[in-house]
Amino acid sequence: MAKKVIVIGAGASGLMAAGRAAERGYEVLLFDKNAKVGRKLMITGKGRCNLTNYCTDMSELMDNIPQNNRFLYSAFSNFMPSDIMAFYENLGVKLKVERGNRVFPVSDKASDIVDALKKYIDLNRVKFIKSDVKKILTKDQKATGIITKDGEKYLADAVVLASGGLSYPLTGSNGDGYEMAKKLGHHITDLRPSLIGLICTDGWLGDAAGLSLRNISIKITDREKNKKVYEDFGELLITHKGVSGPVILSASAHLKDMKTDKYEISIDLKPALSESKLDDRLLREINKNGQKEIKTVIASLVPSSLINVILKKCGLSGKEKCAVISKEIRKKIALNLKDFRLDVKDFCPIEEAVITRGGIDIKEINPKTMESKIVKDLYFTGEIIDVDGYTGGFNLTIAFATGNLAGISI
Repeated sequence: MAKKVIVIGAGASGLMAAGRAAERGYEVLLFDKNAKVGRKLMITGKGRCNLTNYCTDMSELMDNIPQNNRFLYSAFSNFMPSDIMAFYENLGVKLKVERGNRVFPVSDKASDIVDALKKYIDLNRVKFIKSDVKKILTKDQKATGIITKDGEKYLADAVVLASGGLSYPLTGSNGDGYEMAKKLGHHITDLRPSLIGLICTDGWLGDAAGLSLRNISIKITDREKNKKVYEDFGELLITHKGVSGPVILSASAHLKDMKTDKYEISIDLKPALSESKLDDRLLREINKNGQKEIKTVIASLVPSSLINVILKKCGLSGKEKCAVISKEIRKKIALNLKDFRLDVKDFCPIEEAVITRGGIDIKEINPKTMESKIVKDLYFTGEIIDVDGYTGGFNLTIAFATGNLAGISI
């Protein structure tokens, strides 16, 4: 009779672990509180699913994992991004590589990735059970099964906990996996949001909410240490309460001990122009439009929803004639275009985070198998572990790699 494996959580890592274990001949039961698998996968990459990042070099991959990257060496060695791509292509999903080596399905549909994983577990006869798991059973420090919230008991020879973090609770990731691990003696490190938008104190943000700024550069400074903590180039989104978008999500992974006014964002709205070249351009425009309002010149340099913001920061109404604009005011305009500052108040709520930073302490997990060092035959995969990566497909790479390693190690 085949040995039985229970996997808790039908997300990216859980589906991979279930499929791998079943592929090896185990009878696998996959539990999830949702009626369908891959709920969170369906919304990743704005519904396109950035499933991995085409890093061919291990050091490059490690450089994009800011939290406990060495722990993942064995997982990555067994399942590199090229292996992940081959896995999906073998299941019939055509892939493409975009800017920054981000990998997407050619269809731009996350559903294709979810359907491929569903096909994979179905081919290997994984039994999916819609049920909310309440407790992991143990005997003599060995995992022996689970009890659902309906009181049903299921016994097994091994259990994989792949229940996700605290982000996107509507997809089922509500943090209950942390409590299950905690009750078995595991330490949970501080849980914080990562890859998340930032709340800013600046009152004008609502006027420009929804504005996407492309090809800008940012620099974030820790005021307490007077030290630059992050810089990047790309796209930023202004929200009604702060900023988000790719450069901000990546930046958030570097911000620690968050408190009001500790961090300051400087946005360069014109990174292609040096300060002197921007000043020259402003001078030309002002001289050319002497009898026009300064608002006209500002409108030629920034999106419409930022015009009044720049004017306010420069102490202008916008109705001043270009002919009366002094050198001092011109320099002020240039400064705000090259060094547009925002004061950071806090992270957005953790429920809005792409991923959760923190989780089960890596010291309590065998990195070569993903098995608990405290409870035998208990394995952990994905976001529940205290590891996380930057935006660009690295977190799904972690999920697939840890799920794969657990599945082949049971």
